[in-house]
Amino acid sequence: MTPDALRDAAIEAVVHAARACRRIQQAIALDPLTKGDRSPVTVADFAAQAIVSLQLAEADGSLPLVGEEDAAALRTPEGAARRTQVCQTVRAVTGVTDEGAILAAIDRGVYAGGPKGRHWTLDPIDGTKGFLRGDQYAVALALIEDGVVRLGVLGCPNLHHAGARGAIFWATREDGAFARGLDDDAVAPIAAGPETALKQARFCESVEAAHSAHGWSARVAARLGVTREPYRIDSQCKYAAVARGDAQIYLRLPTRKDYVEKIWDHAAGSIIVEAAGGRVSDIDGRPLDFSRGRRLEDNRGIIATHGAPHDAVLEAVAAETD
Repeated sequence: MTPDALRDAAIEAVVHAARACRRIQQAIALDPLTKGDRSPVTVADFAAQAIVSLQLAEADGSLPLVGEEDAAALRTPEGAARRTQVCQTVRAVTGVTDEGAILAAIDRGVYAGGPKGRHWTLDPIDGTKGFLRGDQYAVALALIEDGVVRLGVLGCPNLHHAGARGAIFWATREDGAFARGLDDDAVAPIAAGPETALKQARFCESVEAAHSAHGWSARVAARLGVTREPYRIDSQCKYAAVARGDAQIYLRLPTRKDYVEKIWDHAAGSIIVEAAGGRVSDIDGRPLDFSRGRRLEDNRGIIATHGAPHDAVLEAVAAETD
């Protein structure tokens, strides 16, 4: 497929998955499972992964998928009710009626990734805790080629765009970054605005304290002279907020020395910030390395800036390192 055709297929898949997640949030009593890492997973996570996987395979079945979820829990007797809800949702969107094919589409996400070739990476619901609270979450899809993110798409069903709830963001390195409404296909480019003085900048950080060291962030803000209240939202919506100027600095500072970020948590969002004119690195100033498989093994934490001096933020983070 041509790059434009792949981009359009990715956007369409994310739009359909984001709309399905919105319907689930409104219509289904959410009863999340708890995974081995103590994070929740819902019917919407499974359904979104199946929808995106099936639609991408229809567009180009040769490209493997690194996805966050697998269908093991749905195959158990205890998972029967959730399995039925997932399959009903996926059938309504894709027309696929075979339960086995739907579960196999979810399991397609077990690909290990790596430094060579092309593959997708998907977080079917980034910010599941936000989803459960009725707050921000994102369907995050990216195309990685030889360890470099080439395309990113974010579906943000609760983030407002042009006065309406629901937004889609996407970017390629060749064409830049763009946004449209989830239910409105009028496209607008996202571009860098004027540089913001650090003391007027706004931080964007996770709602969940377990996802970023808020105390560390506060010390960095004080060192930089930033006094505005941080913009705390869930998921890769933070990248979208920085790309379009709702905030100028996104910090995801490690809460544990042994924690390693997953590629699906940052691939789509990072290219959208960079293509809009911003900069993304780890807290040591190194580019994010998506060539190491399913995790960012060579990176520690995340800093994304748009309209604020990135190097000054790096220096402040280093000076306030725990």
